[in-house]
Order: sequence, then C-alpha cells, then structure tokens
Amino acid sequence: MRLKLLLATAAALAMSAPMLAQAQVLGPGPAATAPTQDVVVDEGVLKPFQIAIAPFSGPNGSEVSGVLTGDLTRSGYFEAISPRSFIETGLTLNNAPNFPQWTQIGAQAVLYGSVTPRPDNRNDYGFRLYDPYRQCQLVSYNFTATPEQWRRVAHKIADVVYQRMTGESGFFDTRIIYVAESGTELNRLSRLAIVDQDGYNPVFLTGGEEIILTPRFSSNPDEITYMALGKDYSRIYLYNLSTGRRESLGEFDGQALAPRYSPDGSKVAFSIIRGGNTDVYVMDLRSRQLSRLTSDPGIDTSPSFSPDARQIVFNSDRSGTPRLYVMNTDGSGQRPISRGGGSYTAPSWSPRGDLIAFTKSSGGRFSIGVMGTDGSGERSLSSSYFEEGPSWAPNGRYIMFSRQTRGGNTNLWMVDLSGRVIAQSGYQGRGSDPAWSPLLDAAPVNLGRSQGPDSCPS
Repeated sequence: MRLKLLLATAAALAMSAPMLAQAQVLGPGPAATAPTQDVVVDEGVLKPFQIAIAPFSGPNGSEVSGVLTGDLTRSGYFEAISPRSFIETGLTLNNAPNFPQWTQIGAQAVLYGSVTPRPDNRNDYGFRLYDPYRQCQLVSYNFTATPEQWRRVAHKIADVVYQRMTGESGFFDTRIIYVAESGTELNRLSRLAIVDQDGYNPVFLTGGEEIILTPRFSSNPDEITYMALGKDYSRIYLYNLSTGRRESLGEFDGQALAPRYSPDGSKVAFSIIRGGNTDVYVMDLRSRQLSRLTSDPGIDTSPSFSPDARQIVFNSDRSGTPRLYVMNTDGSGQRPISRGGGSYTAPSWSPRGDLIAFTKSSGGRFSIGVMGTDGSGERSLSSSYFEEGPSWAPNGRYIMFSRQTRGGNTNLWMVDLSGRVIAQSGYQGRGSDPAWSPLLDAAPVNLGRSQGPDSCPS
C-alpha cells in the first residue's frame, strides 16, 4: 500500500535526521469529558492517508465510527474525510462500495460496518475495508462482544485497520497508567490513575495519601509496579489491576526507587539509596532474592531492560554529569553510550529492541529523544520548557511523555518516531509519569474472520 511506503520513507528520513473495587471514577470536568486535541503533521514529509469512515449501522454504530475516526486520526497517518462529502450512503456488509463515487472524493480507503444484536445478548461488530482505486477488499473481520464493550471493539478495529494499512502493529487497544495531579504547587495531591489510550474512562487507583512515582506495566497488562512515599516510608508496590491486590516488595536498608519489570515479568529492577550512594538492584519475584548490579560511587538509577532481557540501560552521574550506560543483566560490561552534551535521564528501551528513549536537559530546555542502543544516531523528537519520562507504545513507533509549560500545568503528550506527529494525549487532565500498557488481552472480545477472503495484495 502507498501508506506503507510513506511510513518507510518518513522513518528513513527521521533516522537520518472489571476494575479495582476501591477504584474511584473521576468526576465531572476536563478529565471526564470527551477529549479533543490537535495533531500536528509536517506535510512536507508525510501527507496523511485519506480514509472515508462511514457511520456503522446498528446500536452504538455512529459511536463506534467516531472512536475509529479519533484513533486513526490521532496516529497522524490518517485523515478522515468529512461524511458530508460522501456521495454513496447506506453501505452494508453484503455489498462492495461503488468505487468511482469514493475515488471522486479522494478516498484512498473506505471503511464501513454494522453492529448486529445476537440472541445471547451480545453484538456482532462486522466491518470491511476497501481500496477504491484498486477496487478490492483489504480486510474484513467480525468481533463479538457485549454491548458495554463497544469502545474496546472500536479500538480493536482501529488496530486491524492500522496494521493492514501500515504494516505496523496497532496500539489503540491499550491503557495508560500515570500520576494524576491536582492542587497547588505547595499543596499538590498525586494519585495513581489509569485511562484508555484515547483519554476515556480515567479512574483513580489510590486515594492521595501517598506521593506516587514511576508507575510501570509488566508484560501482563493487569500487573503494574510503582513507588509510593508515605509520611515515614518509601515502598515499591506490585499491583494487580483486576483484583486490586497490592503487595510491597519488602523493606530495604535504604530508600528504593524507579522500579521496572523485566520483559517476562519475573524480575523487577530498581535503585536503592544507601549511605549517600545509589545503585541498581534486581529482585527475582519468585525467590525474592535481591542482587546488586552496580557499585560505583555515583548515582545509578532508572534501569530499563532490553526486550531480550540480556541488557539493562540506566543513567549514572559517575562521570560528573548524568549520562546513559548499558550493562549486562548480571551487572557486567558497564559502558557509557550517550555522547552529546547536557544531562541524560529516564532511559526506556524500545519494545523493538533497536532504540532507547531518554530525557535530555541542555541549554535551559528539556527534550525527549532517541538513540541507538550503542548511542549512535541520537536525535530529538520533542523539545520544550520542561518534559520528561518517555514511555513506548507497544508497537515501538510512538512515545508518551509529560510536558509542563512555564508557570502552567503538566499534561501527557505523544510523539511519533519521526518527531513530526505530536499531540497532547487524549487525556486532557493534569498528569505526569505515563506508562503505556501492552496490548490488552482479547477477552471478553471474540475475534473471527468473516465476509469472504481479502482480494487486495499486500
């Protein structure tokens, strides 16, 4: 498809350049209203793909179409054609589109579907995606789910469409864990919170009695770890989002901070401050055995595993300025990789394994950047007065981070790997320290191929 070529070109140019029982649903206000945001795309590099998304028929059909439109548009690689320009209406799954009527309005793809109630009180959500220029079907699926699951189904349809059109895995059926902020600078309240990636369904998971820092997902989207500071303690917790069970990693001789799971979820790496020194440790969650990985006099913190679990990237000021280092997971082979000026913090290894994201401060500004795992090819994706804490989408193409304006609030933002698609995230409330979940499990949504074979070559 043409969009695959556009994505490949943009990437090449860029390289060269049931919820917890005690959970509280957020009340009315900006965090709970329909999120809106502007997406900036540098059209000199990438012209968004023109897609016509016809309103789905049946219960919640128009709402499903609306979520699809929001998801695909927010990716930066699609532009939804206004339904007011549609010539053909009333599309059904039993018929192909009238192709000339869609090419006439410039549609490079046509997406339509239906929501059909079933006798078992569930719905079938069927859809078709066509290329009107080649006059062939790109993909067709049917999801079965309860009526309450319509938003998740819409995200899953968006994932299928995104993958078929770009060749990349989707990222829409995901959630964001973050630190929700409220109050004033001198009396700030922080709570652990979670929200769908498009900004809907935000929920508080803690009540504000503790200061919450660095929440992170396991490879299991129901498991997270985070740091909590109380009046007389600091603890690292493991937290199950389905059951609400919270478990402390234990008491340490010193303050523990910046936890992060290993790729298989069997270990947690973090730092401990002891006697004025900060080093990286790793704990096996089955045996609870703790191993020390660094012993340098400097501050070694923010460990992040490579996806193959063979290496860890961390930041250290052992050379006098915070820089990024990589080591083997047994602590051997420690070596610096960052080479530029300024301070490097908060490294995060891409799920693809090829890049490391980081926060950099230099010249009075902060930026979110990426570099190769050996430090090569460093480039900035976003820069502003203050931003930090990059977290990768599960497809390794987008990064979420927090940004603060001078004298203003801190919000969640998103940038793609080209640095040319950037937007405030769907969640419009105050928040920091975001972490992107893996793709959610298929249950309770059932997926089945339907409506005949695809006729367009890939």
